[in-house]
Amino acid sequence: MGNRLFQEARKAVAQAKQAASGEIDMSVDRAIAIAKNALSSAYAHSNTAEKAQLRQFQAELDELTQ
Repeated sequence: MGNRLFQEARKAVAQAKQAASGEIDMSVDRAIAIAKNALSSAYAHSNTAEKAQLRQFQAELDELTQ
């Protein structure tokens, strides 16, 4: 079984991207806040490889806020 917090962070980032593109009915700001919180929690409990992927997820979120 994988890291649950990592999986939740990946899902939250995907959801934020969907909100930004209008695919789901959720405020972009709220979706990004949820994703950032999930990333923070996951980062504290991840191994080196997961942390690298989480940094990529963070970069994807950063692109949404520009």
